[in-house]
Amino acid sequence: MTESPMRNAATLILLRQTGGERQVLLGRRAAGHRFMPHLLVFPGGAVDGEDFTAPIAAPLRPEVSARLQRGGDAALATALGHAAARELLEETGLSLGTPPRLDLLDYLCRAETPPDMPIRFNARFFIADAAHVTGTLTDSREMEDLSWHDLEAVWPDTLSIPTRAALELLKDWLDSKPPG
Repeated sequence: MTESPMRNAATLILLRQTGGERQVLLGRRAAGHRFMPHLLVFPGGAVDGEDFTAPIAAPLRPEVSARLQRGGDAALATALGHAAARELLEETGLSLGTPPRLDLLDYLCRAETPPDMPIRFNARFFIADAAHVTGTLTDSREMEDLSWHDLEAVWPDTLSIPTRAALELLKDWLDSKPPG
């Protein structure tokens, strides 16, 4: 069996603090979607050619860019950041600015779709503080039932495997950050 080609992709974990709760934004992939329909995921999608040349208000922070460049290059790192911001806007109505401020992004991890899958992505998971976004949360043709979920919740079976893994890494990442 021939492996399907992998496309670069970016996912954005939008995080907010409400009282003592840490929450993340999740939405259900639309039923007509070819990749992971009906599953709860973070906003995200494939890098487009325009992501390499689109204007940005501020570049990725140097440490974030350096981590993304392992196995890649500076242009791809920036395109991944732009794709995360673009997908957030397209799928949720929320914005990191026009043009987007990539300096608001942190990098968490990456996940590759297994070789036996017909659609494959090399996805990078970014984190942004919801305090920095503008806009009105709105379902789209790609994402439905957008809502905030408690990070400490018991996760439903409809959560995708990469999303579940990223949530566990996110908890560790947040717990390891110095306060303040």
